[in-house]
Amino acid sequence: MNILCIGHGGGSIPLFLASKIRGAIVHIVEIDPIVISASIRAMGFPSFSVITPSGKRAFAKPDHADEILWKGTHERLFLFNSDAEQFILESNNIYDIIFIDAYDGDDIFPHKLWNPHSPFLQALGNRLHPDHGTVVVNLHSYVDLNVDASHPSGLPFVPKGQYVSQVSRSYKDALLGNGNSARGFAYTVSVPWLYNTSLVVCRGFGRPEDSSGQNLVFSTLMSKALEVDKLINMPFSCLQYIKKSFTPVD
Repeated sequence: MNILCIGHGGGSIPLFLASKIRGAIVHIVEIDPIVISASIRAMGFPSFSVITPSGKRAFAKPDHADEILWKGTHERLFLFNSDAEQFILESNNIYDIIFIDAYDGDDIFPHKLWNPHSPFLQALGNRLHPDHGTVVVNLHSYVDLNVDASHPSGLPFVPKGQYVSQVSRSYKDALLGNGNSARGFAYTVSVPWLYNTSLVVCRGFGRPEDSSGQNLVFSTLMSKALEVDKLINMPFSCLQYIKKSFTPVD
């Protein structure tokens, strides 16, 4: 399985995916070199994962600490210091899953990463597996700012629900198409007390627009959530969040 993580943070998600999914190759894109350095120095993220602009590993061999701590997992991690849009436009890789958790210093999800007319979103679909590719976007739903070039300030306030709705619609249309060409399903799951919403856009379905189709997706998702919890020994159950806040994207 090929996985792309846009936004690195401390590196917990890439490490979790690489360690829990057997054989998974995980590419990570992070624009800020300070974030990369901090994750390695302060949080123990494997330095062997760092990739130079030439596309080679920064270190020819993993250090002893990486080998002891990660036991081979570090060899399947590839950490790129790059702008997400540039990386997507220049990449030829096809990914099964793409995770996007990218916020700037003001905790704002950059507009170019969800603008329906942006080169990033237009190209993202070409990097996603056409039959079963899935994109997961982490949205901080307390964020009220929506970049709008038509507004004098460029940063008008919009309601939280509208912000999530706009991002969700942009991703659904870009990755699944719209009208009669749409093939796939998009939904959100929220954790309100953490002000967090996860958007999931998955290819490979028909068009489950009626209630019976949506119920089928919901039932399958709950069933698979239990399997995943057991398979990778999740520290918490996904099922409770799905049951409470599963919402199809219109």
